[in-house]
Amino acid sequence: MKRKVKELQIKDFAVADLFCGVGGLTHGFVLEKFKVDVGIDFDGSCKYAFEENNKSKFVHRDVTDLSPKELKSYFSKGKKKILVGCAPCQPFSVYNKKSEDATVKQKSDRKWKLLYSFSDLIEKVKPEVVSMENVPLLVKFNNGKVFSDFVKRLEKNGYFVSWKIVNAQDYGVPQRRKRFVLLASKLGEISLIEKTITDKHFKTVRQAIGSLPPVEDGVSHPSDKLHRARKLSDLNKKRIIATKEGGFWRDWDKSLWLKCHTKKKGKDFNSVYGRMKWDDVAPTMTTYCTGLSNGRFGHPEQDRAITLREAALLQSFPMDYKFFNSTETLSTPSIARHIGNAVPVELGVAIAKSIKKHILSIGKKTRAKASLAI
Repeated sequence: MKRKVKELQIKDFAVADLFCGVGGLTHGFVLEKFKVDVGIDFDGSCKYAFEENNKSKFVHRDVTDLSPKELKSYFSKGKKKILVGCAPCQPFSVYNKKSEDATVKQKSDRKWKLLYSFSDLIEKVKPEVVSMENVPLLVKFNNGKVFSDFVKRLEKNGYFVSWKIVNAQDYGVPQRRKRFVLLASKLGEISLIEKTITDKHFKTVRQAIGSLPPVEDGVSHPSDKLHRARKLSDLNKKRIIATKEGGFWRDWDKSLWLKCHTKKKGKDFNSVYGRMKWDDVAPTMTTYCTGLSNGRFGHPEQDRAITLREAALLQSFPMDYKFFNSTETLSTPSIARHIGNAVPVELGVAIAKSIKKHILSIGKKTRAKASLAI
Protein backbone atom coordinates (compact mmCIF):
# COMPACT_ATOMS: atom_id res chain seq x y z
CA MET A 1 0.00 0.00 0.00
CA LYS A 2 1.32 3.43 -0.93
CA ARG A 3 1.90 5.81 1.95
CA LYS A 4 0.05 9.09 1.54
CA VAL A 5 2.49 12.02 1.50
CA LYS A 6 1.36 15.51 2.48
CA GLU A 7 2.74 17.94 -0.06
CA LEU A 8 3.44 21.48 1.16
CA GLN A 9 0.92 24.05 -0.04
CA ILE A 10 0.48 27.81 0.38
CA LYS A 11 -2.41 27.14 2.75
CA ASP A 12 0.01 25.51 5.19
CA PHE A 13 1.69 28.87 5.85
CA ALA A 14 0.80 32.15 7.56
CA VAL A 15 2.57 35.49 7.17
CA ALA A 16 3.53 38.23 9.63
CA ASP A 17 4.79 41.56 8.29
CA LEU A 18 7.08 43.60 10.54
CA PHE A 19 7.41 47.33 9.76
CA CYS A 20 4.31 46.83 7.61
CA GLY A 21 3.34 50.47 6.99
CA VAL A 22 0.14 50.73 4.97
CA GLY A 23 0.67 47.25 3.55
CA GLY A 24 2.51 47.44 0.23
CA LEU A 25 4.45 44.23 0.88
CA THR A 26 1.51 42.56 2.59
CA HIS A 27 -0.75 43.34 -0.36
CA GLY A 28 1.68 41.55 -2.67
CA PHE A 29 1.25 38.44 -0.52
CA VAL A 30 -2.54 38.87 -0.42
CA LEU A 31 -2.63 39.04 -4.22
CA GLU A 32 -0.66 35.79 -4.31
CA LYS A 33 -3.27 34.16 -2.02
CA PHE A 34 -1.15 33.95 1.13
CA LYS A 35 -2.84 34.33 4.51
CA VAL A 36 -1.36 37.37 6.24
CA ASP A 37 -2.19 37.13 9.93
CA VAL A 38 -0.71 40.39 11.17
CA GLY A 39 1.11 43.59 10.29
CA ILE A 40 3.15 45.34 12.97
CA ASP A 41 4.33 48.95 12.83
CA PHE A 42 5.34 51.78 15.14
CA ASP A 43 3.23 54.25 13.13
CA GLY A 44 -0.36 53.85 14.33
CA SER A 45 -1.67 56.07 11.51
CA CYS A 46 -1.09 53.13 9.11
CA LYS A 47 -3.78 51.02 10.80
CA TYR A 48 -6.78 52.03 8.66
CA ALA A 49 -5.13 51.47 5.27
CA PHE A 50 -3.44 48.24 6.32
CA GLU A 51 -6.57 46.61 7.72
CA GLU A 52 -9.07 48.01 5.20
CA ASN A 53 -7.18 46.73 2.15
CA ASN A 54 -5.72 43.49 3.46
CA LYS A 55 -8.32 42.24 5.96
CA SER A 56 -5.50 41.48 8.38
CA LYS A 57 -4.87 42.55 11.96
CA PHE A 58 -2.71 45.64 12.54
CA VAL A 59 -0.70 45.87 15.76
CA HIS A 60 0.64 49.27 16.81
CA ARG A 61 3.97 48.34 18.36
CA ASP A 62 7.66 49.22 18.35
CA VAL A 63 9.44 46.08 17.18
CA THR A 64 12.08 46.58 19.87
CA ASP A 65 9.31 46.08 22.46
CA LEU A 66 7.81 43.04 20.72
CA SER A 67 8.44 39.77 22.54
CA PRO A 68 8.87 36.47 20.66
CA LYS A 69 5.93 35.08 22.64
CA GLU A 70 3.66 37.89 21.49
CA LEU A 71 4.75 37.57 17.87
CA LYS A 72 4.13 33.81 17.95
CA SER A 73 0.63 34.43 19.30
CA TYR A 74 -0.37 36.30 16.13
CA PHE A 75 0.32 33.36 13.82
CA SER A 76 -2.53 30.96 13.12
CA LYS A 77 -2.18 27.76 15.12
CA GLY A 78 -0.90 24.80 13.14
CA LYS A 79 0.53 26.95 10.34
CA LYS A 80 4.16 27.19 9.31
CA LYS A 81 5.53 30.72 9.64
CA ILE A 82 6.70 33.29 7.12
CA LEU A 83 8.19 36.45 8.64
CA VAL A 84 8.77 39.40 6.33
CA GLY A 85 9.76 42.98 6.91
CA CYS A 86 11.31 46.21 5.71
CA ALA A 87 13.12 47.93 8.57
CA PRO A 88 13.04 51.75 8.27
CA CYS A 89 15.78 52.67 5.81
CA GLN A 90 16.67 56.21 6.95
CA PRO A 91 19.95 55.13 8.58
CA PHE A 92 21.14 53.67 5.30
CA SER A 93 20.33 56.77 3.22
CA VAL A 94 22.96 58.89 1.51
CA TYR A 95 21.93 61.81 3.71
CA ASN A 96 22.59 60.04 6.98
CA LYS A 97 25.72 58.40 5.58
CA LYS A 98 27.23 61.82 4.93
CA SER A 99 25.83 63.62 7.95
CA GLU A 100 28.18 64.53 10.78
CA ASP A 101 25.41 65.77 13.04
CA ALA A 102 25.51 63.90 16.36
CA THR A 103 21.71 63.95 16.77
CA VAL A 104 21.18 62.45 13.33
CA LYS A 105 23.82 59.80 14.05
CA GLN A 106 22.19 58.91 17.37
CA LYS A 107 18.78 58.49 15.74
CA SER A 108 20.43 56.58 12.91
CA ASP A 109 22.13 54.15 15.28
CA ARG A 110 18.79 53.39 16.94
CA LYS A 111 17.15 52.80 13.57
CA TRP A 112 19.72 50.31 12.27
CA LYS A 113 19.51 48.45 15.56
CA LEU A 114 15.98 47.54 14.47
CA LEU A 115 17.65 44.95 12.24
CA TYR A 116 19.21 43.36 15.31
CA SER A 117 15.75 43.27 16.91
CA PHE A 118 14.50 41.60 13.71
CA SER A 119 17.32 39.03 14.05
CA ASP A 120 16.42 38.38 17.69
CA LEU A 121 12.81 37.65 16.76
CA ILE A 122 13.82 35.34 13.90
CA GLU A 123 16.16 33.43 16.20
CA LYS A 124 13.48 32.82 18.84
CA VAL A 125 10.31 32.52 16.75
CA LYS A 126 12.04 30.28 14.17
CA PRO A 127 9.88 31.01 11.10
CA GLU A 128 10.38 28.57 8.24
CA VAL A 129 10.83 31.43 5.73
CA VAL A 130 12.14 34.98 6.10
CA SER A 131 12.26 37.94 3.72
CA MET A 132 13.81 41.36 4.26
CA GLU A 133 13.64 44.32 1.85
CA ASN A 134 15.66 47.51 2.20
CA VAL A 135 17.80 50.08 0.41
CA PRO A 136 21.01 48.89 -1.32
CA LEU A 137 23.26 50.94 0.99
CA LEU A 138 22.43 48.49 3.77
CA VAL A 139 25.05 46.14 2.31
CA LYS A 140 27.82 48.71 2.84
CA PHE A 141 26.52 50.52 5.93
CA ASN A 142 28.98 50.65 8.83
CA ASN A 143 31.55 48.83 6.65
CA GLY A 144 29.03 46.07 5.98
CA LYS A 145 28.85 44.98 9.62
CA VAL A 146 25.08 45.38 10.08
CA PHE A 147 24.32 43.34 6.96
CA SER A 148 27.01 40.74 7.69
CA ASP A 149 25.76 40.22 11.24
CA PHE A 150 22.20 39.74 9.98
CA VAL A 151 23.23 37.09 7.42
CA LYS A 152 25.57 35.25 9.80
CA ARG A 153 22.85 34.90 12.41
CA LEU A 154 20.46 33.50 9.82
CA GLU A 155 23.01 30.95 8.65
CA LYS A 156 23.92 30.03 12.23
CA ASN A 157 20.24 29.24 12.83
CA GLY A 158 19.99 26.89 9.90
CA TYR A 159 18.72 29.14 7.11
CA PHE A 160 19.67 28.97 3.46
CA VAL A 161 20.20 32.63 2.47
CA SER A 162 20.20 34.48 -0.83
CA TRP A 163 20.07 38.17 -1.63
CA LYS A 164 20.35 40.56 -4.53
CA ILE A 165 19.95 44.21 -5.43
CA VAL A 166 17.13 44.70 -7.92
CA ASN A 167 15.42 47.51 -9.76
CA ALA A 168 11.67 47.55 -9.16
CA GLN A 169 11.07 48.50 -12.81
CA ASP A 170 12.15 44.95 -13.74
CA TYR A 171 9.17 43.58 -11.81
CA GLY A 172 6.39 45.73 -13.25
CA VAL A 173 6.68 48.81 -11.04
CA PRO A 174 6.47 52.02 -13.13
CA GLN A 175 9.36 53.47 -11.20
CA ARG A 176 13.16 53.45 -11.16
CA ARG A 177 13.72 52.14 -7.63
CA LYS A 178 16.73 50.04 -6.61
CA ARG A 179 16.15 47.81 -3.61
CA PHE A 180 17.91 45.11 -1.65
CA VAL A 181 15.92 41.87 -1.26
CA LEU A 182 16.94 38.98 1.00
CA LEU A 183 15.25 35.61 1.22
CA ALA A 184 16.03 32.86 3.73
CA SER A 185 14.51 29.45 4.41
CA LYS A 186 14.98 26.51 6.75
CA LEU A 187 13.36 24.26 4.13
CA GLY A 188 16.05 24.52 1.46
CA GLU A 189 17.63 26.83 -1.10
CA ILE A 190 15.56 29.87 -2.02
CA SER A 191 16.02 32.79 -4.38
CA LEU A 192 14.12 35.71 -5.92
CA ILE A 193 12.35 34.94 -9.19
CA GLU A 194 13.89 36.21 -12.41
CA LYS A 195 12.88 39.60 -13.78
CA THR A 196 9.32 39.63 -15.07
CA ILE A 197 10.22 42.30 -17.62
CA THR A 198 13.23 41.29 -19.70
CA ASP A 199 12.70 43.28 -22.89
CA LYS A 200 13.06 46.72 -21.24
CA HIS A 201 9.42 47.46 -22.06
CA PHE A 202 8.90 48.80 -18.57
CA LYS A 203 5.54 50.07 -17.40
CA THR A 204 5.62 53.79 -18.05
CA VAL A 205 4.31 56.90 -16.36
CA ARG A 206 1.74 57.19 -19.17
CA GLN A 207 0.50 53.64 -18.60
CA ALA A 208 0.30 54.18 -14.85
CA ILE A 209 -1.35 57.62 -14.61
CA GLY A 210 -2.15 58.77 -18.15
CA SER A 211 -5.84 57.90 -17.94
CA LEU A 212 -6.52 59.98 -14.82
CA PRO A 213 -8.58 63.15 -15.27
CA PRO A 214 -6.66 66.45 -15.18
CA VAL A 215 -6.67 68.51 -11.99
CA GLU A 216 -5.40 71.94 -11.02
CA ASP A 217 -2.84 72.36 -8.27
CA GLY A 218 -4.45 72.69 -4.86
CA VAL A 219 -7.81 71.31 -6.02
CA SER A 220 -9.07 67.77 -5.40
CA HIS A 221 -10.92 65.93 -8.14
CA PRO A 222 -14.60 65.81 -7.08
CA SER A 223 -14.77 62.00 -7.27
CA ASP A 224 -11.36 61.24 -5.77
CA LYS A 225 -9.99 63.20 -2.81
CA LEU A 226 -6.63 61.48 -3.20
CA HIS A 227 -6.27 62.92 -6.70
CA ARG A 228 -5.07 66.25 -5.37
CA ALA A 229 -1.80 68.13 -5.99
CA ARG A 230 -0.25 70.64 -3.64
CA LYS A 231 -1.05 74.29 -4.24
CA LEU A 232 1.87 76.07 -5.93
CA SER A 233 3.09 79.55 -5.18
CA ASP A 234 2.93 82.04 -8.05
CA LEU A 235 6.69 81.73 -8.52
CA ASN A 236 6.66 77.93 -8.61
CA LYS A 237 3.75 78.05 -11.04
CA LYS A 238 5.92 80.08 -13.39
CA ARG A 239 8.74 77.59 -12.89
CA ILE A 240 6.69 74.50 -13.76
CA ILE A 241 5.22 76.28 -16.80
CA ALA A 242 8.78 76.97 -17.95
CA THR A 243 9.80 73.31 -17.54
CA LYS A 244 9.50 71.00 -20.53
CA GLU A 245 8.59 67.31 -20.30
CA GLY A 246 11.56 65.47 -18.81
CA GLY A 247 13.27 68.79 -18.06
CA PHE A 248 14.26 70.62 -14.89
CA TRP A 249 15.36 74.04 -13.65
CA ARG A 250 17.95 74.52 -16.40
CA ASP A 251 15.00 75.07 -18.77
CA TRP A 252 14.11 78.28 -16.95
CA ASP A 253 15.03 81.87 -17.57
CA LYS A 254 17.69 82.81 -14.99
CA SER A 255 15.22 85.15 -13.32
CA LEU A 256 13.42 82.02 -12.04
CA TRP A 257 16.52 80.33 -10.63
CA LEU A 258 17.02 79.77 -6.91
CA LYS A 259 20.13 81.19 -5.27
CA CYS A 260 21.63 77.71 -4.97
CA HIS A 261 21.43 77.30 -8.76
CA THR A 262 23.91 80.12 -9.25
CA LYS A 263 26.51 78.35 -7.11
CA LYS A 264 28.86 75.68 -8.42
CA LYS A 265 27.46 72.97 -6.14
CA GLY A 266 23.87 73.86 -7.01
CA LYS A 267 24.45 73.29 -10.72
CA ASP A 268 24.55 69.55 -10.00
CA PHE A 269 21.00 69.51 -8.62
CA ASN A 270 19.49 67.93 -11.73
CA SER A 271 16.55 66.21 -10.09
CA VAL A 272 14.77 69.07 -8.35
CA TYR A 273 11.89 70.99 -9.91
CA GLY A 274 11.83 68.43 -12.73
CA ARG A 275 9.02 66.98 -14.82
CA MET A 276 8.60 63.28 -15.44
CA LYS A 277 8.56 61.78 -18.94
CA TRP A 278 5.40 60.16 -20.23
CA ASP A 279 7.14 57.25 -21.90
CA ASP A 280 9.67 56.46 -19.21
CA VAL A 281 9.41 55.10 -15.68
CA ALA A 282 9.05 57.55 -12.80
CA PRO A 283 11.91 58.45 -10.47
CA THR A 284 12.03 56.86 -7.02
CA MET A 285 8.99 57.85 -4.98
CA THR A 286 9.99 59.34 -1.62
CA THR A 287 8.06 60.58 1.41
CA TYR A 288 8.10 64.03 -0.28
CA CYS A 289 6.99 62.76 -3.68
CA THR A 290 4.16 65.29 -4.03
CA GLY A 291 6.46 68.30 -3.62
CA LEU A 292 7.66 70.02 -6.79
CA SER A 293 10.91 71.17 -5.17
CA ASN A 294 11.75 67.75 -3.73
CA GLY A 295 12.67 65.90 -6.90
CA ARG A 296 11.55 65.18 -10.44
CA PHE A 297 7.94 65.01 -9.30
CA GLY A 298 6.37 67.41 -11.78
CA HIS A 299 3.54 66.01 -13.90
CA PRO A 300 4.74 65.36 -17.49
CA GLU A 301 2.14 67.71 -18.96
CA GLN A 302 -0.03 69.47 -16.39
CA ASP A 303 1.43 72.46 -14.54
CA ARG A 304 1.70 70.92 -11.08
CA ALA A 305 3.41 68.23 -9.04
CA ILE A 306 1.92 64.75 -9.03
CA THR A 307 -1.08 63.99 -6.86
CA LEU A 308 -1.29 61.50 -4.01
CA ARG A 309 -3.27 59.17 -6.27
CA GLU A 310 -0.63 59.37 -8.97
CA ALA A 311 2.13 58.69 -6.45
CA ALA A 312 0.22 55.62 -5.21
CA LEU A 313 -0.21 54.29 -8.75
CA LEU A 314 3.49 54.85 -9.45
CA GLN A 315 4.13 52.74 -6.33
CA SER A 316 1.92 50.11 -8.06
CA PHE A 317 -0.89 50.30 -5.51
CA PRO A 318 -4.24 49.34 -7.07
CA MET A 319 -6.58 52.19 -7.99
CA ASP A 320 -9.06 51.11 -5.33
CA TYR A 321 -6.52 50.99 -2.48
CA LYS A 322 -7.89 53.05 0.39
CA PHE A 323 -5.42 55.23 2.29
CA PHE A 324 -7.73 57.15 4.61
CA ASN A 325 -11.07 56.91 6.29
CA SER A 326 -13.55 59.05 4.35
CA THR A 327 -15.08 60.25 7.62
CA GLU A 328 -11.77 61.80 8.70
CA THR A 329 -9.81 64.80 7.43
CA LEU A 330 -7.27 63.86 4.77
CA SER A 331 -3.69 64.57 5.88
CA THR A 332 -1.62 65.10 2.73
CA PRO A 333 1.83 64.94 4.43
CA SER A 334 0.88 61.77 6.32
CA ILE A 335 -0.43 59.94 3.26
CA ALA A 336 2.54 61.07 1.16
CA ARG A 337 4.80 59.59 3.84
CA HIS A 338 2.84 56.35 3.85
CA ILE A 339 3.04 56.04 0.07
CA GLY A 340 6.72 56.97 -0.20
CA ASN A 341 7.75 54.57 2.58
CA ALA A 342 5.85 51.62 1.17
CA VAL A 343 7.27 48.58 -0.56
CA PRO A 344 5.88 48.82 -4.12
CA VAL A 345 3.06 46.31 -4.38
CA GLU A 346 4.41 44.65 -7.53
CA LEU A 347 7.79 44.13 -5.86
CA GLY A 348 5.83 42.58 -2.98
CA VAL A 349 4.16 40.30 -5.52
CA ALA A 350 7.60 39.23 -6.84
CA ILE A 351 8.77 38.40 -3.31
CA ALA A 352 5.55 36.47 -2.61
CA LYS A 353 5.85 34.59 -5.93
CA SER A 354 9.43 33.65 -5.02
CA ILE A 355 8.35 32.19 -1.69
CA LYS A 356 5.39 30.43 -3.31
CA LYS A 357 7.68 28.88 -5.93
CA HIS A 358 10.05 27.76 -3.17
CA ILE A 359 7.29 26.17 -1.08
CA LEU A 360 5.78 24.28 -4.01
CA SER A 361 9.23 23.14 -5.13
CA ILE A 362 10.02 21.77 -1.67
CA GLY A 363 6.64 20.05 -1.66
CA LYS A 364 7.33 18.31 -4.96
CA LYS A 365 10.78 17.20 -3.80
CA THR A 366 9.27 15.77 -0.61
CA ARG A 367 6.71 13.82 -2.60
CA ALA A 368 9.37 12.54 -5.03
CA LYS A 369 11.60 11.34 -2.18
CA ALA A 370 8.68 9.61 -0.53
CA SER A 371 7.81 7.84 -3.77
CA LEU A 372 11.37 6.56 -4.15
CA ALA A 373 11.33 5.27 -0.59
CA ILE A 374 8.26 3.11 -1.17
